Amino acid sequence: MAGETTLTIIGNLTADPEMRNTQGGGTVCSFTVASTPRVYNRQSGQYEDGPALFLRCAAWRDLAQHCAQTLAKGMRVIASGQLKPNNYTDQQGQKHYGVQLVLDEIGPSLRFATATVNRIQQSQGFQGGQPAYQGGQTYGQPQDTGQDPWSNNI
Repeated sequence: MAGETTLTIIGNLTADPEMRNTQGGGTVCSFTVASTPRVYNRQSGQYEDGPALFLRCAAWRDLAQHCAQTLAKGMRVIASGQLKPNNYTDQQGQKHYGVQLVLDEIGPSLRFATATVNRIQQSQGFQGGQPAYQGGQTYGQPQDTGQDPWSNNI
């Protein structure tokens, strides 16, 4: 939605993503990202871990399926979305209050790793307000066309 504040977190997944279907037929993938800042201690001359922030994240629809297929425990990710209330009543009638990051975007952090990205070919025009990609090309391993990929003659 327009005008909402976007929050970005960089951290590691604490467990494998959990995929489920809602009663309304939607698909959601949930996981927790732990972000632990590194703080320099002048007295010891070493870096130390600061207090960890654990943030529950939720991805919906196609993004949920992509997360479930791609992410795993321990992966370092960059996640961006809106912070939303996550209030519910459990089966014993007890109310629980919290927040979760409803994701718009997520990807691997390339600071300490490499990744190969495969674009998903869509056949239905516009998806979620974004034009569907029609090429099927794999980024990171481009198809060899015999031409210089950086030239303007493509």
